[in-house]
Amino acid sequence: MSFFKKLKERMFRSSDKIGEGLEALVAEGGEGPKDPVREIPPSVPEVPEPLAPELPDSDLPELPEPVEPEPDPPMPEDLPPSDKRGAVVDPEPSKPGLLGRLFGRTATEEPRRVLDDAMLESLEELLIQADMGVDTAVRVTANIAEGRFGRKISTRELRAALAAEVARIMEPVARPMPLYPQKPQVVLVVGVNGSGKTTTIGKLASQFKAAGKKVVIAAGDTFRAAAVDQLKIWGERAGVPVLTAPEGSDPASLAFDALTKARAEGADLLMIDTAGRLQNRQDLMEELAKIVRVIRKVDPTAPHNTLLVLDATTGQNAVTQVDIFRKIADVSGLVMTKLDGTAKGGVLVALADKFGLPIHAIGLGEQIDDLAPFDPEDFARALVGAEG
Repeated sequence: MSFFKKLKERMFRSSDKIGEGLEALVAEGGEGPKDPVREIPPSVPEVPEPLAPELPDSDLPELPEPVEPEPDPPMPEDLPPSDKRGAVVDPEPSKPGLLGRLFGRTATEEPRRVLDDAMLESLEELLIQADMGVDTAVRVTANIAEGRFGRKISTRELRAALAAEVARIMEPVARPMPLYPQKPQVVLVVGVNGSGKTTTIGKLASQFKAAGKKVVIAAGDTFRAAAVDQLKIWGERAGVPVLTAPEGSDPASLAFDALTKARAEGADLLMIDTAGRLQNRQDLMEELAKIVRVIRKVDPTAPHNTLLVLDATTGQNAVTQVDIFRKIADVSGLVMTKLDGTAKGGVLVALADKFGLPIHAIGLGEQIDDLAPFDPEDFARALVGAEG
């Protein structure tokens, strides 16, 4: 199964919410298909016929004998049928007749609604509910209205316009994580606890290993034994070494040792997990700053990438997290996880519109192939429930 199909199937909450909302918008106040059987033209009052004077039977004029009409000559099979006056008749008319145009339309015609201020306001509310954010929702709605305002629009057309606008916003930020000739390339991974940070590191390490890269993982969240154990499992699964330290050890010291070892072994990539305790931002800021300061003693250019992992189920909280981590660390790119468990996939559009940070990958589940490079068009179609 392609990743887009998984994306569309698993983003059912977002796509259903937006897709059903778009259908409701058009249906509300729109002009739907009419049933020509039920639509009866207004009745016309009957006008009585003038009465003829009664005459006696003897005074009635004699009528001529009725003449039987001659039958129509048989038509050759290869000629089109015609009426009795010789006019050619189209056996399958392509357009409705006069009565059809007057009293109804075909049942297959799509409902349409004029794109007016009321409809645009409802569209803004729908996008805000999908966590696209107020500013982004207003901007997207205004762009959709451009060139369409005052025109009748169908659900299919509205869905296509929204998907195109989302893809336009996401296109500039859809970039894979850059790889540099520097060895080892140090990738610092940050994010709040529970965002899918550890799982993302394991998936990325496995994918880079499959691409022929030599990868080393450093379990820098030394305060959570569960995170270390989970990284060990991913390391075994991917065949990648995981460097650990006793619980409660200094994460900066572990990062220094890991970088030294990765360099000695000729590794291509060193991925360093970090803690994500936002309840005390000052401590976290100092810890990350110390990690960067220490690894730069080994490589002054490190870290080469700082990935922020975000949980899509947090909705607009993801915007706050990007704000915080940009101040704490020099975030170079984003990875969005858990898009399969939320109706808030629109937050990714808000992040792209607000920050413009590269989105390297999105995740949909726990399997190794459930993390894939971000594709703006696939995401846009899945978000609005469009067919791929």
